[in-house]
Amino acid sequence: MDRMPSWIRRHLAALRALLVLTVVTGIIYPLVATGVAQVVFNDHANGSIIEKDGKVVGSSLIGQSFTDADGNPVRTYFQSRPSAAGDGYDPTSTSASNLGPEDVIDTLPVPGAKDEEGNPDEGEQSLLTQVCARSKAIGELEGVSGARPFCTPDGVGAVLKVFPDRSVAVNQACPATPFVADYQGLKVECAKPGEDYAAGRTVPVRGDVTAVQVPADAVTASGSGLDPHISVAYAALQAPRVAEERNLPLQQVEALIDEHTTGRALGFIGEPAVNVLELNLALDGR
Repeated sequence: MDRMPSWIRRHLAALRALLVLTVVTGIIYPLVATGVAQVVFNDHANGSIIEKDGKVVGSSLIGQSFTDADGNPVRTYFQSRPSAAGDGYDPTSTSASNLGPEDVIDTLPVPGAKDEEGNPDEGEQSLLTQVCARSKAIGELEGVSGARPFCTPDGVGAVLKVFPDRSVAVNQACPATPFVADYQGLKVECAKPGEDYAAGRTVPVRGDVTAVQVPADAVTASGSGLDPHISVAYAALQAPRVAEERNLPLQQVEALIDEHTTGRALGFIGEPAVNVLELNLALDGR
């Protein structure tokens, strides 16, 4: 019997390899990996679901917001850190903001203008202004100073655009009073929405803030936007408010924080952190 042509043999060999690899990588490996995960990491493999009174209330691996229908913090609960995932903690849109430390200039909304979809122009906050606004809001919520370097008292980035004959507080729209009256002998003006200040020299102004009371994780989102933890410092900042709202001794709330604080991974990676959902559930179930 004559041998098959070489091109047929090559195609048959490729087909056999395809079938073998499909079975190994598409059936055997997933079954083995799933089986090991279910046996060794059962809770994590199934989403670390948390139930209360027979109802699913969340996952210990995915953060969530503790706000009312208007987005205001519920004062009886510990608050999570900000999230840039969709509208906040959206697992289908996990992401960071992709804004960096040089993103310091806002796009001010122009009165009467509309965006591409016909909605009123809302402008766009820089990362710096987002941090400043969050810090100011948290300071007011917790009864501490929300001041931090490079932020104005009204909660926007303290940034000037400097020209040969004038300076402009580019994140403070007129008729706001600029956070400084002058800069190196130049009068500082408020910013006019829609005006192009790109030609000016960008000068962030640090200010005289030396002690920052609002922790960094309280004003910045995590890389995934889904981080369920906050720092011990941020939990400690919120403890007096939660204790007062729930009529609990502060020591009792602080003890719950300690109970729900996890240490560094492998003993040396990262920092101790507090799972917000688990802590709030412990408060509800005390």
